[in-house]
Amino acid sequence: MVDDLTSKSATELLHLIKTRAAGSAEIVEAHLRRIEQANPALNAIVTVAPDAVDRARDRDAELAQGKVCGPLHGLPITVKDTIDTANIRTTRGSRLFAEHVPAHDAAVVERLKAAGAIVLGKTNVPEMAIPYETDNPVFGRTNNPHDVTRTPGGSSGGEAAAIAAKLSPAGVGSDLSGSIRVPAHFCGIAGLKPTPGAVPMAGHVPQAAGPLSLGAVIGPMARHVDDLALLFAVMANKPEAEWLERNLELTGIRVASLADNEVTPVTHEIAGAIRRAANILEAAGLRVVKERPPAITDSSRLWIELFSQAATGQIRALYRGREREAGAAVSVFLQSDQEATFEERIDMAERLAAAVVERERLRERLLRWMRDTPLVLTPASASAAFTHGAAQIEIKGRQTNIFRSCAYSHAANVFGLPAAVVPVTCTRAGLPVGVQLIGRPAAEWQVLAAAAIIERETGWY
Repeated sequence: MVDDLTSKSATELLHLIKTRAAGSAEIVEAHLRRIEQANPALNAIVTVAPDAVDRARDRDAELAQGKVCGPLHGLPITVKDTIDTANIRTTRGSRLFAEHVPAHDAAVVERLKAAGAIVLGKTNVPEMAIPYETDNPVFGRTNNPHDVTRTPGGSSGGEAAAIAAKLSPAGVGSDLSGSIRVPAHFCGIAGLKPTPGAVPMAGHVPQAAGPLSLGAVIGPMARHVDDLALLFAVMANKPEAEWLERNLELTGIRVASLADNEVTPVTHEIAGAIRRAANILEAAGLRVVKERPPAITDSSRLWIELFSQAATGQIRALYRGREREAGAAVSVFLQSDQEATFEERIDMAERLAAAVVERERLRERLLRWMRDTPLVLTPASASAAFTHGAAQIEIKGRQTNIFRSCAYSHAANVFGLPAAVVPVTCTRAGLPVGVQLIGRPAAEWQVLAAAAIIERETGWY
């Protein structure tokens, strides 16, 4: 029965709770037993909520009295360890916060709890959510459930690994450079990066401040697209009926299929997954065209120009005076932590302003193009999950650094677009391969509807 409960989707679990075929406490306890069995090999969940069973019993008692908190009544979820959870340790993977227990929930956690969800635990992250490898000086490394010698990605790698390994039915991640989508692709689950501003970022550290607010988001992760939609409706405070009663007509919609951006090569298996997804969408009546969207090849360069300076400044401010407590990932950002001269500050401000202006110009061009082609099908990354500690990977005889290999995820952050990843196939080595669907601003439902078509045909789970 434990396997049955932990294998079910969030939507199925909510149906069991609603019909009283299974209690919330029974479901939470099943996941806790699964965590006890499987987490030692993965290190995906780093803190278990001490009151999860008590909260589940409260939900069961309320249901027995005819009271329902909301659409997530009694559902256990996990939360990335960069997001505040009241009375549950939240470390950001940093020694600075190793014993930090927030007094308040992040805004998104408040919404999920108000809808009836129960926080099961916190999931591992890279220190301060920096690299694509989930490893930090507080808890150490997280392993990919499909091959423990490989990474689940980052920075929402612990969340992706936990959901893929059925330690959690669904949860909350965050994304500034593919941090939801790359781990989803590496671990074989679904993930949604919403439009910036759709889900509140208050209570997330690092903060989405200054130019980072253009690209940083919090979003849902799950094994199924329907579950993404269910959580996103709550997280974004949207009527659930927009998805559950949707009549989205995708027939005839143009989809640009981009298997290779001609800057970062992809493996043959990644290209094959794009072809398969394109064929599925075409068979469903969408018009798939092989076309490269304008400005897409500029996104990685613009990502650096827009976000790297702001992210570095925030990290340096947090660690100032406590630099010795930084782990390897953060230490790189602190090596030249000296006060900039007035002239240097002026120069940095001018370069940032120029990047913002260029971003707006290119974004306007891209959005005009997307009026006729509202969906873009791309890889999430150039390869499947890489081995722990890799600085570069070889693709088609070329060495590519890890940041560049994830370039396909940068455009949605730079240009403020929603994007979802859904698993499609496996490599010969048994590693998951997902594809990414990018849509126009605030078009999450359309992106998810297209992802659901792919999910139904691949039958991944």
